[in-house]
Amino acid sequence: MLLEEKIARKLKKNKKTLATAESCTGGLLAHKLTNISGSSHYFLGGVLTYSNESKRRLLNVPARFIKQHGVVSSPVAGSMATGVRRLLKTDYGVSITGIAGPTGGTLTKPVGLVFVAVASRSKEMVREYRFKGTRQQIKNKAAGAALKLFFEFI
Repeated sequence: MLLEEKIARKLKKNKKTLATAESCTGGLLAHKLTNISGSSHYFLGGVLTYSNESKRRLLNVPARFIKQHGVVSSPVAGSMATGVRRLLKTDYGVSITGIAGPTGGTLTKPVGLVFVAVASRSKEMVREYRFKGTRQQIKNKAAGAALKLFFEFI
């Protein structure tokens, strides 16, 4: 059974809802979740916030987080997850921000650096990953990591 199917069963059983906020994965996480028939019962939507401005305007990510920590950081990922949960009024929010490459990396924030966050009303979990591979491989690994972290969270 796919992890997406396990997530679907658990969310349906517990009557819980989910929303996503994605940057480097370009909507791949939402795509994976909506490949499951009946996902509209628990998946209320996703926001693709590729630019810093969209993260601030749509998800209320504080500009100071972006300035102090950079857009690819734990505080920004956490704020994105909380922001999309509030925006779409869901029980859970999941976010992904990272550098898929092949350009954009630095010594301190290399290509493959990804932060995934999950938020509910009462808690938040953020995890850092360092993936290797092509742009598409990094995107796929990031979306897979988000599914795993979310399943662990719920």
